[in-house]
Amino acid sequence: MDMTTRHLISDAANAFLAAPKRMLIGADWVDAADGAQLDVRNPATGEVFAQVPAGKAADVDRAVRAARAAFEEGPWPAMSPVQRERLLLALADKVEANAQELAELESLDNGKSVMLARHVDMAMAVDFLRYMAGWATKIEGATHDVSVPFIPQAKFFAWTRREPVGVVGAIIPWNFPLLMAAWKIGPALAAGCTVVLKPAEETPLTALRLGQLILEAGIPPGVVNIVTGLGETAGAALASHPGVAKIAFTGSTAVGKLVQRAAIENMTRVSLELGGKSPVIVLDDADPAQAAVGAAQAIFFNQGQVCTAGSRLYVQKKLFDKVVSELSAIASAMKLGPGLDPASELGPLVSEVQRDRVCSYIDSGVSQGATVASGGGRAGEKGYFVKPTVLVDVRQDMRVVQEEIFGPVVVALPYDDIDEAVRLANDTPYGLGASIWSNDLARVHRMIPRIKAGTVWVNCHSMLDASLPFGGFKQSGIGREMGRAALDMFTETKSVMMAV
Repeated sequence: MDMTTRHLISDAANAFLAAPKRMLIGADWVDAADGAQLDVRNPATGEVFAQVPAGKAADVDRAVRAARAAFEEGPWPAMSPVQRERLLLALADKVEANAQELAELESLDNGKSVMLARHVDMAMAVDFLRYMAGWATKIEGATHDVSVPFIPQAKFFAWTRREPVGVVGAIIPWNFPLLMAAWKIGPALAAGCTVVLKPAEETPLTALRLGQLILEAGIPPGVVNIVTGLGETAGAALASHPGVAKIAFTGSTAVGKLVQRAAIENMTRVSLELGGKSPVIVLDDADPAQAAVGAAQAIFFNQGQVCTAGSRLYVQKKLFDKVVSELSAIASAMKLGPGLDPASELGPLVSEVQRDRVCSYIDSGVSQGATVASGGGRAGEKGYFVKPTVLVDVRQDMRVVQEEIFGPVVVALPYDDIDEAVRLANDTPYGLGASIWSNDLARVHRMIPRIKAGTVWVNCHSMLDASLPFGGFKQSGIGREMGRAALDMFTETKSVMMAV
């Protein structure tokens, strides 16, 4: 790493980067069994600045065995709910105390703004861990007054219990690495499960630093294990491992389908938080300037690398030109730069592969007749930057309208009436999120049940709260993260019936 970058980050982050990176399995920090390593690149420069172990099936197997041992033996299964709560609160405190270092590491291997990482990613991770800690003491069953018709004189007492599912394989993406780790670890530990965490190969650093904080917080060894490696090796081995009781996956729909197929062999339970193609619907009474700012935030936040990114903009015809003009002006004025530069408004994409993928979608749209209203393609020769792009003159059947791009690219289409807007909004395989921009709340209320999405925002976009369940309809996933619903993914219901 160059000296300029070293001077932009804290001593703590520099110290972490200078130390060897190893995987956490049980109580040990270990290299991959075969000694293989993966390069970690800075998306702002394309340069390798760290290496981590390239874990494979043997390493995953060892981690699963450690997690199974911790689940069945030692201090973890004997702990009371309030003890688990205190440990999760201690972990949240550790993350909060080290938030600046974690944000710098996140910016270095993901490319995002360090300010965004500090005040959004880390703040939300801390909030979520504390929220889930509170649920550790609130997992409950129910009593039932039962009737057995073929033995009418008999008396029975019946109840249900919620019990931890067991070893959880958590596979997380590269767009919000530490936050996604918290989303998986928080409810799993609150429920009493143990975890094998597999971070994305592009962004492994904060997961490894989190492993250190987990042990510092007093969470027993083996309760959380962290294996770095490629998705097709370590991730595939985790998804298909017979010792894993549940897979919690966040990522693309295509990979989610592979995970689900791998899990079927062992009847492993799965929760899948997958891709999206979220519509931003601007009604004819909306303020055009407010709608344009909202649409910009919906698509350009985190470089558009958000599963709920507002990548389809539907505007009522009379406002279309005004909203698109203002959105294009916002996009053209955005300052691109490294995430560590406080003046940067848009960082690089996570990798060369992702940059080229996004640019290929822009080229595809143009080749099919789309017009670039702003941006359009790669920015600069160094790093993985893509200009914030607005495409118009698009058709509903184009790939850029139907497929998830996962970059700073929005397609804008006009519509005539609300019925058409709803039809177009629902016309994709995805159903993760949607937003409606209007001051006519009566119309908004009538629209909400018609939108096929797991979350509908009104006059905002991609706003999340730890208490609100999050997940998708259609091919956007199975199950819900966050809120009380998150506990359901990590527990099994046991029915008990006792003759008295």
